Amino acid sequence: MNKSALYAKIVEWSDEDQCFVGSAPGLIYGGCHGSDEKEVFAELCSIVDEAIELYQREGKALPPPTAGRDLANTLEHIVIC
Repeated sequence: MNKSALYAKIVEWSDEDQCFVGSAPGLIYGGCHGSDEKEVFAELCSIVDEAIELYQREGKALPPPTAGRDLANTLEHIVIC
């Protein structure tokens, strides 16, 4: 199994930015954006792979996995100020 499969990848439309925004909560800060949802997802997958490689190259432990942890229901309870 590819280690990137351990991390949830989210691509959503941003009305504010008028584009799709990709993120991988718990692994990377920031993310990527663009006008094509599939292209943003592909770029996000590459970014996640690169982040994992950097962690490993620097001898750092990877953050806890986020995939398969009912992320949507967890995020539902976050209050945004």
